[in-house]
Amino acid sequence: MFKPLLTGLAVAAGTLALTGNALAEYPERNIQGTIQWGAGGATDNVVRSLTPHVEEILGTTIVLTNRPGGTGVIGMNHVMRQRPDGYNLLFGAENPQLYPLMGLADFTYDDMHAVNIIGQGLVVIATHPDSPFDTFAELLEYANENPGELRMGGTGAGGLPSTIHAMINAVGELDVRTVTFGGDGPGVTALLGEHIDFMPLSLSAVAEQIRGGRLKGLAVLNSEELEELPGVPPITEALPDIESFLPWGPFWGVFVHQDTPDDIKTILEDAYQQAVASDGFQEFLENFGGTTLNLSGDAAQQYLDNWQSVTAWSMYEAEAVETSPEELGIPRP
Repeated sequence: MFKPLLTGLAVAAGTLALTGNALAEYPERNIQGTIQWGAGGATDNVVRSLTPHVEEILGTTIVLTNRPGGTGVIGMNHVMRQRPDGYNLLFGAENPQLYPLMGLADFTYDDMHAVNIIGQGLVVIATHPDSPFDTFAELLEYANENPGELRMGGTGAGGLPSTIHAMINAVGELDVRTVTFGGDGPGVTALLGEHIDFMPLSLSAVAEQIRGGRLKGLAVLNSEELEELPGVPPITEALPDIESFLPWGPFWGVFVHQDTPDDIKTILEDAYQQAVASDGFQEFLENFGGTTLNLSGDAAQQYLDNWQSVTAWSMYEAEAVETSPEELGIPRP
């Protein structure tokens, strides 16, 4: 009678040993990390600041590579095509949640596993310091009187600037030309060189330039002035009706192939939760103009779904897209 029981215990013990070995071995080599935006942008800065803390926890090196293009489609598609073994991570922003709506791709973050939604950024509409505009209300008035003249920096369909543009047009009118770049970094460089007139940006990408006087903030995407940018008015002063879309902001996250083994997903989730909560990264994020989320599991998925709902419906109501979110199964917020 005892032999089957003993055999079962032996098998169970062997399984535990194998699982323990697998956990002990991961990661046994370098991890590849793909950043879906270019160098110097908000996502790039956040990821490169967080990564050393994760490397210390995991005891390995995370090799970061920028793969910009296609509003992040190129980088995400690359990671989704890799082996689901936990050795290829995607570091991305909010854009994939809008791919089907924009007709850019048929996948979203629902087709990957969210290891951690790191934090959320604040948004500022910035210009160069020699700009004749000191507020967004002034720029808006000029644009209305001179349609199609001003040049707005963008990052492609579904990127942060195009989303902000859609929100503005949902409650007002902003007729400008869009100059597209491969991320915040190149856009900021163009703005510094006065090759464009203004650009909606994550505060984390331009906070230091604005504080140092190298760029000028025209408005923050908020209903109140931000402590991080004293003197820069909230966008509601120029467009009171946009408050219905607030609060809103871009976010940053780390993702892995959906079919990655659960044990490895757990190791990654634990490592990133510790790293995001670390004093060093928290200090960076505060100075960088971001707020902590540090979400994983069901909480991460709920955040992704809510962000998608609010953004998709605001863009549809602004007539920035033709496809109804309802057709894609995206509920109203």
